[in-house]
Amino acid sequence: MTEHRTITPATPTLPDAQTVTQVTHWTDSLFSFRCTRPRSLRFRSGEFVMLGLMGENGKPLLRAYSIASPAWDDELEFYSIKVPDGPLTSRLQHIRPGDQIILRPKPVGTLVLDALLPGERLWFFATGTGIAPFASLMRDPETYEKYDQVIMMHTCREAADLEYGRSLVESLPSDPLIGEFVGDKLKYYPTTTQEPTARMGRITDNLTSGRVFADLGLSPITPAVDRGMVCGSLAFNTDMKAVLEGFGLREGANSDPAEYVVEKAFVG
Repeated sequence: MTEHRTITPATPTLPDAQTVTQVTHWTDSLFSFRCTRPRSLRFRSGEFVMLGLMGENGKPLLRAYSIASPAWDDELEFYSIKVPDGPLTSRLQHIRPGDQIILRPKPVGTLVLDALLPGERLWFFATGTGIAPFASLMRDPETYEKYDQVIMMHTCREAADLEYGRSLVESLPSDPLIGEFVGDKLKYYPTTTQEPTARMGRITDNLTSGRVFADLGLSPITPAVDRGMVCGSLAFNTDMKAVLEGFGLREGANSDPAEYVVEKAFVG
């Protein structure tokens, strides 16, 4: 992991521009960055915005990115994959503190607490960079005020790809701002699908086989108790819908809360 330190933000000069304050490269293919937050931006933890860079044609090149920081944070954090030939990420991965990015302050998304009916346990299901919205929700006191337990299931191909989430989860109980809210409510279940580790397997398999319940000492998912949020690839989202509906959960939305929600806006 390499990190470029925070600097004093420069004054934005482009419309919708924000200044990068910190960049962390977790692996050769994953990085996170922080930037200034527009004064006008109000969002619910778990939502996403459009951000990017100015294209060579003078037009903004924007993509949907979940905000990884909680709604109370003074800055914004994002977590991204590096795509060598990607129109945006091939350039975005090279940003440094002091650089400017374009951010449209119009947050939207379905991975918000308001889209779920009240429950006792909240499950976060993520693959790859799909953990970003949950990085926001895991740092929001409201999450722990509404739920007795929060379970973060995150799966990647290799162990190094889990580092961003692992370091965040491990820091939360002792965090001076929200540690008292987190307490012992947060459980973490990381797995790999390629590199051999202590815990392996796809999230769907570990749910349907019951392994995650046995490993964590939890009762199986039921509609009366459990709520879920899903963020990952299109195939993962589709498979998870089938698994959760197999447990009896129904898909909800901002306008029609139910037992689980899926982020459809982008592939994580």
